[in-house]
Amino acid sequence: MQAQSGFFIQFLQLAGPFWKSENKRVIHQQTLVLICLTILQMVLAVTITEWSAALFNAIEQHSMSELWTQIGYLVLIFGTSLAVTAYHLKIKRHLQIAWRTWLTERVIGQWMHKGHHYQVTHIQTAEHDNPDGRIAEDIRIATDEAITLSHSLFYSILILISFTEILWSLSGRIELNLGLFVLPISGYLVVVAIIYSSLASVLGWWVGQPLTVSTNFMQTAEADFRFSLVKAREHSQAIALIHGEEIEKKRFHDFFQNIIKSYNHQTNAWSNILVFNSGYSVLSMAFPVLIAAPRYIFGSITLGALMQSVQAFQQVSTALSWPANNMAAIAQWRASVERVLSLVKALEDLDTEIAKPDPQRILVEKPEQNVLVFDNLCLSKLNGEVILANLNGSILQGEHVLIKSDTASGSKLFKAIAGLWPWGSGRIELPDGDPMFFMSPRPFLPEGSLRTAICYPCLPGYCRIGSLEEFFKLVGLEELICQLDQDDEWDVALTRAQQQRLGVVRLLLYAPKWILIEEAFDSLDPESEAAMLRLIFKELPDATLLTLSKHPTAEAFHSRQIVL
Repeated sequence: MQAQSGFFIQFLQLAGPFWKSENKRVIHQQTLVLICLTILQMVLAVTITEWSAALFNAIEQHSMSELWTQIGYLVLIFGTSLAVTAYHLKIKRHLQIAWRTWLTERVIGQWMHKGHHYQVTHIQTAEHDNPDGRIAEDIRIATDEAITLSHSLFYSILILISFTEILWSLSGRIELNLGLFVLPISGYLVVVAIIYSSLASVLGWWVGQPLTVSTNFMQTAEADFRFSLVKAREHSQAIALIHGEEIEKKRFHDFFQNIIKSYNHQTNAWSNILVFNSGYSVLSMAFPVLIAAPRYIFGSITLGALMQSVQAFQQVSTALSWPANNMAAIAQWRASVERVLSLVKALEDLDTEIAKPDPQRILVEKPEQNVLVFDNLCLSKLNGEVILANLNGSILQGEHVLIKSDTASGSKLFKAIAGLWPWGSGRIELPDGDPMFFMSPRPFLPEGSLRTAICYPCLPGYCRIGSLEEFFKLVGLEELICQLDQDDEWDVALTRAQQQRLGVVRLLLYAPKWILIEEAFDSLDPESEAAMLRLIFKELPDATLLTLSKHPTAEAFHSRQIVL
């Protein structure tokens, strides 16, 4: 019970602020309308049972005029029911998409905040694999099902209150002869309905427990399989060139085997629930008729009252059986909520990790100066193992500095400058002025037109694109000029060398004052790298350069070196 309450508290802490968000007035209005429509649905359910009683009484009395009257009432009930149901669906879906939008934006805001999407992959304090699936699919289920389940629970409570009163009045008073004495019982149908539904709910809950675990495993297995397919698609050219198809098929097979195992576990859990529900539904049709029929046979009630008793019993039984009837939906909802909570916890743990005070973390500052300063900088792994120690020095504006280091240490230095690697100690002082431009080994080229991809992260209208075609010619990509407005997956369609040359085009478009090149030309031969560096120096003569490169030809283009 404590675990259950803790889970609900965590969910409310995560998603509850939606009801107090900036659009709270509209949200509250829609919620109120949804509540009113739910009450109307309950009123219609009560009205239908009363109409049913009147209909069967008219049939029993062979009254044609009364039959036509009931047909008229049916038309009115039918029209009202259609209107209420349609409007209720629209309001509910508006609330669902609004809640999903709010929670999605909140989680994405945490995930994409200052490189957290990269940094979170380095911590192991909580489950956070496949964040794309958790954000896209699990948030949808968490919000949609929360509203659906809340509505059905509220409706069941209303039905329970209303039909219990009806069933109590229709039950009358019976006397149970126990031999030594006679026991009078009022509202016996209510008592039977409570006992019947309670036993069914407890049994149904017990039968459905394994579904929660199997659903969670199933969603994780599906996400892993989907992610492996996406990775293969992103690196299809590399896989094809080294003939890695058989290895990939083996990986896909292994991931899919996990899906099969989870699927079989889920099937077993589902089969138990379906067997229970099937038997329960058959029994629910016959049982209320059997227990209410004696009063009709003895002439205590009319045929209409009998049918109304049966319907009221079924309504009360269904309301009391809400936990059992919603076992599958609850299992899926909880599994999705737990996956979202795990991702959010990982991001919160990351914030806690980064917030640890100096000397456990690298301090990145931006004083009013145009100098990049390393003050007793130490880089370490997450386990505390030192990678680089006691780096001191400064880089003045306009200098061209070559970093001589192994790839891992040099890369982490660049990440520390970018604020993505806080693990270590010491201080980095950034120049106060134009932002630093980082050239990674593979520039990110989003889907869409090539023009948009080059200008990323800005839109084409915000880049100085007057010399775009000229830049293409300068870097040796004249053949791509005709494809500037063509949509494609450029990280797949272009070779790595072409992508690295496009990185230079992007650099020339932005014309930054501080440039950090992290093996951004490792796919080019030394002569081509020298040509790219020569082009950068010519077009951006006042820029400061900090370069990490393995090619010896790069030394000639830098005034000094820092050896790590």
